Amino acid sequence: MKVVKFGGSSLASSTQLNKVLNIVKSDAQRKIIVVSAPGKRSADDEKVTDLLIDYADAFLANLDYQEIQDRIIQRYEAIAYELELGETIIGDIRQGILGLAEETESSQDAARVMDRFKASGEDNNAKLVATYFKKNGLNARYMNPQEAGMIVSDEPGNALILANSYSQILKLRDTDEILVIPGFFGYTKDGDICTFSRGGSDITGSIIAAGTHADLYENFTDVDAIYAAHPGLVKHPHKIKELTFREMRELSYAGFGVFHDEALIPAFRAGIEVVIKNTNNPSAPGTRILLDRQLGDEGVIGIAGDSGFAIFYMSKYLMNREIGFGRKVLEILEDESLNYEHMPSGIDDISIILREHQLTSEVEDRLINRFKEELHVDEIYVNHNLSMIAIVGEGMKSNVGTAAKSTNALSAAGVNLEMINQGSSEVSILFGIKSCHEDIAIKALYKTFFN
Repeated sequence: MKVVKFGGSSLASSTQLNKVLNIVKSDAQRKIIVVSAPGKRSADDEKVTDLLIDYADAFLANLDYQEIQDRIIQRYEAIAYELELGETIIGDIRQGILGLAEETESSQDAARVMDRFKASGEDNNAKLVATYFKKNGLNARYMNPQEAGMIVSDEPGNALILANSYSQILKLRDTDEILVIPGFFGYTKDGDICTFSRGGSDITGSIIAAGTHADLYENFTDVDAIYAAHPGLVKHPHKIKELTFREMRELSYAGFGVFHDEALIPAFRAGIEVVIKNTNNPSAPGTRILLDRQLGDEGVIGIAGDSGFAIFYMSKYLMNREIGFGRKVLEILEDESLNYEHMPSGIDDISIILREHQLTSEVEDRLINRFKEELHVDEIYVNHNLSMIAIVGEGMKSNVGTAAKSTNALSAAGVNLEMINQGSSEVSILFGIKSCHEDIAIKALYKTFFN
């Protein structure tokens, strides 16, 4: 039994839905289908989820939202009319979108309102896809996430699946129907809608695959494979045939757009193999994501970069002799409700790397003052506008000189290093650089390891 997830680009138009239908028809093992909201039909188009966010923002601000409502409804209507699905499904979707504002109190918690609006994108699309499948001879049925057993923590916009949900999800395995389930959200124990983090339809697919003990989790998108570097930066980059979950998570964290970096954890924990496929070219083998893979001669299998980081650099003589210094740093970050990404250190210095979106000028000033007053550091300064470049590969641990090749390549390209960090797992090496050099750095590293 296979669980299949289709992304927004695969469901953006009637033409794409016809491809999806043929993919599902071609393999009787494809029994559970997880769908995203309709994505972009072209580069200058808008995702339905983005329109729904604008709708919620306008509603919460007591602004006129009729024009946004009409644009959302028209997206679904265009697909339904072209597929000749009839007025019933169009009417249901129209009423559902209008009802978001009519049935919601503007005084409700804004985060809950936003989740309810956003979730309707996937929910309406699942109803439309199930109707289309049934019209074309498939024994298909829309299933609400609550019925499927998707019970989640009460954290709007950042929900987590509850462990006891898996026993209910397992009951879906032996279905005789093709179940079409909306991704991106679940329900709390009290019956409130809560969404996963952005890209959450991948999380839903991974949870359903794990819960049903699926033989395979297929994730259909709009590329033939996962590439060793971004195709927009590197011409005809190397296609990755196989990689491990750990390699995929490292690449996703470092900026790969294929998956949210936490999306595959349920499948990984359950030992479910994942394959990335192309809706527009389903015969392509795609990329397989495995627990383990046979390592070849290559050390690095992928290079990724992400911007939006800042580094707090602190120096204090005999820091290494001061018991509890690291704990005090972490306590200050916890007090300020800040997540840190990396914390490389030396005997007299420590660097704290954070996402810049967490920092306002007030938070930054407060941190500097607290580090000075509570830790008595000799020197402290902040570097902004940094990118993290990662080279990733399970084989790096057995390939001598990977770090040296990397630093030589960056030096030759005129890229100065602000930070270098290699974890004990040796699956990745991270380089902190100025964001203006990100593209140059990725191209230089790709040339070193793949050309």
